[in-house]
Amino acid sequence: MYITLNSACYIIRSLKSIISLENLRMIYISSVHSIISYGIIFWGNSTYSNTIFKLQTRVIRIMMNAGNRESCHELFKILNILPLYSQYILSLLLFVVKNINMFKSNSVVQSINTRHCSDLYLSLVHLSKVQKGGYHSGIKVFNCLPPRIKSFSSDMRKFKSASKRFLLEG
Repeated sequence: MYITLNSACYIIRSLKSIISLENLRMIYISSVHSIISYGIIFWGNSTYSNTIFKLQTRVIRIMMNAGNRESCHELFKILNILPLYSQYILSLLLFVVKNINMFKSNSVVQSINTRHCSDLYLSLVHLSKVQKGGYHSGIKVFNCLPPRIKSFSSDMRKFKSASKRFLLEG
């Protein structure tokens, strides 16, 4: 993956003087984003992801003619591209919403009507491997969403766009 992303970085660097920013973004989506997002639920929480994030920021800086020390936070917003960790969160959220029937809500587990009764039930586990996995992490992330975004969970398209906007703003 690392070698492929370095190749994509080289391609974007060599094409940036020839083509427009919109076309560079399209090349980014097809070459870098597709590689990063493949299986991100499984590797997005690993220590290897920091190296991938550095490569992603390098590509963004090349596309926007930014210096090495310049912050990429606004550059991601301008390009409407999610940083790696936000992409990981979005993938977890989409996994939860697509497979909502696999999860229990707190109202099913406990009969007391609390303010968190509409949240998903997070079972107690002791293994860090399970805690860092997609199932457990997805529940944590979904429960942290604002209620207005959770309300879109029945419509996948609206949920995805609202979640992406929320992650781009933050």
